[in-house]
Amino acid sequence: MYNSISDSIASHFGKSIWTKFRRGVRDYELINPGDRIAVCISGGKDSMLMAQCIDRLHRNQEIPFDVEYIIMDPGYSPENMQKILDNAALLDIPAKVYHTRIFESAEKEQKHPCFLCARLRRGWLYKTAQELGCNKIALGHHFDDVIETILMGMLYGSQMQTMMPKLRSENYDGVELIRPLYLVREADIIKWCEFNSLSFIRCACKVTEKKGEGSSKRAEIKALIAQLKQTNPAVEMNIFRSPENVDLRTLISYHNGGERHHFLDDY
Repeated sequence: MYNSISDSIASHFGKSIWTKFRRGVRDYELINPGDRIAVCISGGKDSMLMAQCIDRLHRNQEIPFDVEYIIMDPGYSPENMQKILDNAALLDIPAKVYHTRIFESAEKEQKHPCFLCARLRRGWLYKTAQELGCNKIALGHHFDDVIETILMGMLYGSQMQTMMPKLRSENYDGVELIRPLYLVREADIIKWCEFNSLSFIRCACKVTEKKGEGSSKRAEIKALIAQLKQTNPAVEMNIFRSPENVDLRTLISYHNGGERHHFLDDY
């Protein structure tokens, strides 16, 4: 019923990946009976593992839901596109490819090409999911993405926020974004790849090729967390849990959308 790579998720990586995937789905109520989910595959290790986990959950029939596996081609080279297709076949993922010109559009933006690329890709995914009759899109963000986003917001954006496990779209009625790998560590995803001798593409855009992946703000935050972990092994979990332990009495101000509150209002 399953291939050996899928079996390794529940056996060799049962505690580190499969249990955490299922816990995230359960605790955050990410997948419900009757859902139709567009699983968005970029071709990287994270989205490929997510697709494999969702495929396994779907075949288990613990939760009755439907699924569409989507490969959105933003303008990959033929070599990268072929690698994605080969990996999808290897993992038994019945994915459909949709070609776009997003890389071409993003490269014309001088100041913030990565921001524009992400925005265009997200909008395309929501639109396509809606056209396919899906009420959810699944993205491959993991635990490390969450804690890096928290620190990036504080250090570079002067704000306190987190990456939510699920989110309703403001522009596409009835479509919700979910992150099934929310509790899974990136190190364990890498171990899964190495255990099964898997090789996936990275960003694969021309902007990244020019600048280098290590030049991003996220790479700086990743290095900072690794440094802090040397003296405080619990630092990653402490960052992750910090947005769950907010005492509003200790904040100068906070807002809920457009409604802003200041501590002097009730002082």
